[in-house]
Amino acid sequence: MIKVAIIEDNETIREGLSALISGTEGYKCIAAYRDCETFLAKLNQLDLDVVLMDIGLPGMSGIEGVQQAIKKNPDLNILMLTIYEDSEKVFDALCSGASGYLVKKTPPAKLLEAIKDAYEGGSPMSSGIARQVINAFKETKVKNSSDEDFNLSSREIEVLNLLADGYNYQEIAESMFISVDTVRHHIRNIYKKLHVHSQSEAVAKAIRKKII
Repeated sequence: MIKVAIIEDNETIREGLSALISGTEGYKCIAAYRDCETFLAKLNQLDLDVVLMDIGLPGMSGIEGVQQAIKKNPDLNILMLTIYEDSEKVFDALCSGASGYLVKKTPPAKLLEAIKDAYEGGSPMSSGIARQVINAFKETKVKNSSDEDFNLSSREIEVLNLLADGYNYQEIAESMFISVDTVRHHIRNIYKKLHVHSQSEAVAKAIRKKII
């Protein structure tokens, strides 16, 4: 059973998400709040697997909410679920510790798949979101060769690019014609070389260091 919390100020959306999650076998919405402040006050009492969090919330923003929640529970999987698609908010959310980034027009089946993906250690993103961030950096900064290339192999960079495009482990394996275990092996090596602990950190750092 994947236990989910929702932070969303729109009551209709909040109730709809709760009904979708709790009405699907293998998922349960155990808490739903309209603001980050209430969620953070209750966080230590909740047995949670995945959090769906909006960005535009009353009071504290969702991005600040991610930062505060991760401080309380560094292992928390937080998926941003928002209307915002601009690269600055995407990048801020990932750097703050979000595990993934989805837009609200994501179909219900894809949303449930993303929750499961995050629960299993993935970093789901809506199609084109992370690529938009990468393109924004490429447009504003000339990609210079650097001594700080972290010694990533061409295959590891390929895996990073696919992660940035929102591919899950299975999709990466199929795209590269390798096994899921090999994908996990590449990702473990990427973590070690970039000195990070999550896929969102890896993608964010790769973008910031102009590796991808």
